[in-house]
Amino acid sequence: MTVRVVLPGLLRDLADGAAELPVEVGDGAALSEVLDRAFEPWPVLGRRVRDERGEIRRHVNVFVDGEDAKRLEGVATPVGGSATVHVVNAVSGG
Repeated sequence: MTVRVVLPGLLRDLADGAAELPVEVGDGAALSEVLDRAFEPWPVLGRRVRDERGEIRRHVNVFVDGEDAKRLEGVATPVGGSATVHVVNAVSGG
């Protein structure tokens, strides 16, 4: 099954301009596996989204079918086979 990983404009340059990265995984794969496969050709992109421990970076949000992965099981969140994963840069400031 194909999971769609949707990238924000700020990160697309790191993926050769791609707005979406299709990833083939089995139903219920962990978010970490989906991200590993999506970012395999672009290790710099992977390091922008996840830290050295493999966790989602503090100023990045990842949503699995509209649900914030950080509020679920983090990178252990199961991802359905036809899910959409959105990577979003967090906005902060005052």
